[in-house]
Amino acid sequence: MKLLVIVDYQNDFVNGALGFEGAELIDRKIAHKVRDYRKEGGEVIFTMDTHQEDYLTTQEGRKLPIEHCIEDTQGHRLYGFTAKERTEKDKIFYKDTFGSLELADYLKFKDYESVELVGVISNMCVLANAILIKTALPETEVIVNTEYTAAPDAELAQKAFDVMEGLQINVVRPEAE
Repeated sequence: MKLLVIVDYQNDFVNGALGFEGAELIDRKIAHKVRDYRKEGGEVIFTMDTHQEDYLTTQEGRKLPIEHCIEDTQGHRLYGFTAKERTEKDKIFYKDTFGSLELADYLKFKDYESVELVGVISNMCVLANAILIKTALPETEVIVNTEYTAAPDAELAQKAFDVMEGLQINVVRPEAE
């Protein structure tokens, strides 16, 4: 079975507190990919960046002092067409940092043919979760297609893709890049 992991595709990363130009462009692509995975019998999992009212007092909040993805706010919710594709049977991993140890632990004893990650931000949460997933499933192909991820800093995103390739994560880069 194949697994699709949608990383943090939430309002605050698209058009909210940490939104950036281009983040909205992958919405329909991700929604179509979710439908394709389901048609093929694949599993879909979501991660959601989740912070509390005390965010600014956390280490991350002190280093990135922009409140975002506060639980139970509009910014915390999934974005656009992608949000409409989520079903009750999809697992969601709420995480208060870049990567989800809970997701890695969940996957550790699974037998997936491949795990593909899509979403935002390429050089932060996508990178962190891809590394954790590769660590949990060292013999499983882990895929990041750059067409389905986005970041506000294209140069940092490219560096992250290079790092992922160095860690034997299959980075698919469409010809146009």
